[in-house]
Amino acid sequence: MWLLVGLGNPGQKYADNRHNIGFMAIDAIADKHGFPDFRTKFQGLLTEGRIGGEKVALLKPQTYMNESGMAVGAAAKFFKVTPNRIVVFHDELDLAASKLRIKVGGGHAGHNGLRSIDSHLGRADYMRVRLGIGHPGDKDRVHGHVLGDFSKEEQKWVDAMMKSIPDHVGLILSGKDNDFMSKVASDLQPPKEQSV
Repeated sequence: MWLLVGLGNPGQKYADNRHNIGFMAIDAIADKHGFPDFRTKFQGLLTEGRIGGEKVALLKPQTYMNESGMAVGAAAKFFKVTPNRIVVFHDELDLAASKLRIKVGGGHAGHNGLRSIDSHLGRADYMRVRLGIGHPGDKDRVHGHVLGDFSKEEQKWVDAMMKSIPDHVGLILSGKDNDFMSKVASDLQPPKEQSV
């Protein structure tokens, strides 16, 4: 059993925020792999299904970002999922927009959702799929940037990423993290100019 978690804030007001890219990834995975509708459980929205041969639970905590760990901790306990089978999709300020990196374990780097998960799971080696949203360049603008919506221009790469992640997520479940990162990076490359 795997637990795939997307981080974000609940409610329509936040739906298109950069901070909610983790929710977007989980929704895209659920759609692509034909999971049933989400239901309310563990102070979150949960659905269960299969990706490849693996049983998977998809979770979107509904407690606001800084309390995300409550839902993750409760779901992990219920499903008896160990940290090495928990994958958390979240926004990452310190990665350029449209870049994606996987990291196992480590600190929360000031991310309130990860900080909360750490407090419920302990500083465990769960996997983080870091979805780059870029840094506004000035720490005083971070709050507005994170809670701002993606621009029309940004929406192009967001849409491409949300198509690519579900296409290749099975690679994560089979331990091929680097292949997953390569495939997504390749999908997001701008088309090459044709030389005449």
